[in-house]
Amino acid sequence: MSECIFCQIVDGKIPSQKVYEDEFLYAFRDINPVAPEHVLVIPKKHISSLMHLEEEDKVLAGKILLGIKKIAKQLGLDERGFRVVNNIGQEGGQTVFHIHFHLLGGRQLTWPPG
Repeated sequence: MSECIFCQIVDGKIPSQKVYEDEFLYAFRDINPVAPEHVLVIPKKHISSLMHLEEEDKVLAGKILLGIKKIAKQLGLDERGFRVVNNIGQEGGQTVFHIHFHLLGGRQLTWPPG
């Protein structure tokens, strides 16, 4: 989807600070971080939100979770702990309609988040 900002990042049309990339995923630093480590993990395939995942995407969904695990370890967060957040829809706080997961860490995180 040419108008999707995250698709443009994956295509290299918009610069980003890449943290990780493989055949299925792209991960980059959030431009407005809320933690010392704030990485967005997205599939290269455009899917609007978690509510738009289809049965055919179940392997991709697993690759996203395993990718997050790999990135957390790469960033040294695996021992200390971290948070993974997925916002869905307007009331859930989703502002970019390309499924993405926030990987947050590097400090003590509080609850409730907001």
